[in-house]
Amino acid sequence: MKNFEKLGINPSFIKGLAELNIVEPTDIQKKVIPILLAGATDIIAQAQTGTGKTAAYGLPLLEQMDPNINSVQGLILCPTRELAKQVAKQLFKFTKYSTKIFTEAVYGGEKIDRQIASLKRPTHIIVATPGRLIDLVNRKDVNLSKVKTVILDEADEMLSMGFKKELDEILSFLSTVENKWLFSATIPNGIQEIISKHLSKDAERIEVSRDNIVNKNIMHQYLMCQDTDKLHALQLFLQSEHKNRGVIFCKTKAATKLLSKQLMAKNIAADAIHGDLLQKERDKVMRAFKNETLRVLVATDVAARGIDISDLSFVAHYQLPESDEYYTHRSGRTARAGKKGISMCFVNTSEVKILRNYERTLGINFRQIKKVR
Repeated sequence: MKNFEKLGINPSFIKGLAELNIVEPTDIQKKVIPILLAGATDIIAQAQTGTGKTAAYGLPLLEQMDPNINSVQGLILCPTRELAKQVAKQLFKFTKYSTKIFTEAVYGGEKIDRQIASLKRPTHIIVATPGRLIDLVNRKDVNLSKVKTVILDEADEMLSMGFKKELDEILSFLSTVENKWLFSATIPNGIQEIISKHLSKDAERIEVSRDNIVNKNIMHQYLMCQDTDKLHALQLFLQSEHKNRGVIFCKTKAATKLLSKQLMAKNIAADAIHGDLLQKERDKVMRAFKNETLRVLVATDVAARGIDISDLSFVAHYQLPESDEYYTHRSGRTARAGKKGISMCFVNTSEVKILRNYERTLGINFRQIKKVR
């Protein structure tokens, strides 16, 4: 447990981390935590999902909080309600053995009045989706005048979901905060514009090297099959995994809906999440998956953002993703917390070259499975 202590983390937080089986700091945590604890700073950290970035920014943020001051001192912006809820839950768990630091998550898709009532209680940190935060600020139901630190988590995702205007607006009315911490898997032009406009010219830049991005506990495999045989090959793979649980990825909403119906017709406990679902329908599917009523979740890349379910044995790529970054996001859903997992790709002959490209860019090796037993 000395490792987090060496980084300067409070022993009461370390006790909470140990209970979550977080003992050895990850690469991003080792690089970022000492910088963020050293004093007021802006930082740009490039790191993928599954690299431990919530603790990398969350622990230094908690260290900054003064529990005796009953006002919002920290703000975390997230692209989806799932991620916002997940981050708030993590911070709550980190503080199990410390003086109480109160975190509230606010996001669209839920009654605003209920969230306003929650914010009337002591709140030190707000985790928010950009649109809902602006609604609350405009209604004067949240006071951000005492905020010292603003964090953009998965900034590139917020951009791809169309939140650039909201991010500009929020960062403009928080222009005097001491710390702006930006975490992003990629730094596209839109993110570069936000950095140039809102972050200090001397902002620290940290990048987790490609070698450390991909989890070494994931076995990357592929099965060659014609598109017409894919469903049968997937069925055999699911049979070979017995009762193990996982996520199957498709590229489009239509493919996700169709595949989940086909699996249900084969008596496989499956359901789908995609952009056409109402929030309450999505919540119902996620509840069923978390409490293990469902064995398999079929998802699009965007719909799966913010999902954090431990003990997933596999990820299956029924359709390959648009980019190698999405492959990392997808495969990172398995092999969490030191466990092993499989990332299985179903590919036709022309798609094998995409896997070879992943091998080069991500530093991984794919093993061909001749036949699913």
